[in-house]
Amino acid sequence: MPLSETHPSSSSRTRHTGAPPPRRTRIRFLIVALLFIVSTLNNADRAILSITGTEIKADLGISAITLGYLFSAFAWAYMLAQIPGGRLVDRFGAKRMYAISIFVWSLFTLLQGFVPLLGLGAAVAALFALRIGVGIAEGPAYPTNGRVVATWFPSSERATASAIFNASQYAAAVIFTPFMAWLTHAHGWHSAYLVMGAIGMALSAGWLKFYDQPRKHRMANDAEIEYIAEGGALVDIEEANSAPDAPKINTWGAIRQLLGSRMMLGLYAGQFFITTIVYFFLTWFPIYLIEELGMPLLDAGLAASIPAIFGFLGGILGGVLSDRLLTRGVSLTWARKIPIIAGLTLSTVIVLCNFTTSQTVVILFMVLAFFGKGLGSLGWTIVSDTSPKEAAGLSGGLFNTFANAAGITTPIAIGYIVDATGSYDGALIFVGASAALAVCSFLFIMGRISRVELKPDRNDVRHA
Repeated sequence: MPLSETHPSSSSRTRHTGAPPPRRTRIRFLIVALLFIVSTLNNADRAILSITGTEIKADLGISAITLGYLFSAFAWAYMLAQIPGGRLVDRFGAKRMYAISIFVWSLFTLLQGFVPLLGLGAAVAALFALRIGVGIAEGPAYPTNGRVVATWFPSSERATASAIFNASQYAAAVIFTPFMAWLTHAHGWHSAYLVMGAIGMALSAGWLKFYDQPRKHRMANDAEIEYIAEGGALVDIEEANSAPDAPKINTWGAIRQLLGSRMMLGLYAGQFFITTIVYFFLTWFPIYLIEELGMPLLDAGLAASIPAIFGFLGGILGGVLSDRLLTRGVSLTWARKIPIIAGLTLSTVIVLCNFTTSQTVVILFMVLAFFGKGLGSLGWTIVSDTSPKEAAGLSGGLFNTFANAAGITTPIAIGYIVDATGSYDGALIFVGASAALAVCSFLFIMGRISRVELKPDRNDVRHA
């Protein structure tokens, strides 16, 4: 049904009543706040093993390599769940799928708190299985984030919105790392899982209450809907995809077309190397502070939150800078690439930690690396800029599949490096080199940024 039949436009109401146009609502900022809150919990739950890992190693008698495999269990499942998760979001919508995703991953998180009741061998196996369960359940999360931003935000605000939800990885470290470290210290490592799982299960109800599509949201007025639609927001994406006459998407055909785009391959490669940095921070960084620098658990929890604050600030600044460049006439391509290249170049300073034993200096270098990584975290913005309108969830899922392959390789690679050398020097070189390779991917492979248009009958892509 046309918009005018369900939502009389602001201009038509003005003509009939003579009243001034209503002030535009700002419900899209409530939406991005929801994404931020949910994503903060998401990142905290996937990083909880890094906080409890030292205690689990001692309690269960496992090696660094075994811990690396426990870290990667989540990433294997999460990576494989991306494409199915994205298709489920395209098919059933963001509201329903995200609520289910939040509830289920939180349930699996909570259940990890009960594994100490099992024997040692069974406890390790149960942790491995439940980490896989968390990874599968989180599969729709970030494809949903990208789809929601494309739905609710015009192009000129999209980088800022994406930066806000993407900065949740740092907010998780700032808010939840000290909290989970305190729970582990005061009540045992199992308590962190019980509390975090309970929080998430409650949050799933909050998502259902406050989220909806633009035209269905009870608090969004016509002026806001018209504004975001005119700015390029895909406000009708779910209605169009669920219509009886909507074209059916050939999943593998769409994937072939996306993989045939040099632009998308550059994005995928760049995000793989960025996510290598992310997974170092999510998994081994707190353990590095404890084992390499000799910090007590509580001190490591607090110290890990300091660089994360600057990562959060860098993430917000990167989004704002990109949108500001775009509104000032810089091309979409360079408005996105300039913060990415500058930020990831700065992240390479992490290797300088190998040349000092000072805890203060190490934290300073980590602050710079976190800030640079945050500044360059615009991958999900580019997903929103480039995803085909009829397959936004699938496109985000494919993007996150490549990104989270790094979640498999990074924890295991660092586990082997640390086990073989007894030091974290090689691990930091590995992370710094990944930042440099990310710069090369965005600078030399990606090319021009534009929206992909799927061809129904051919195995190629055309850019808008």
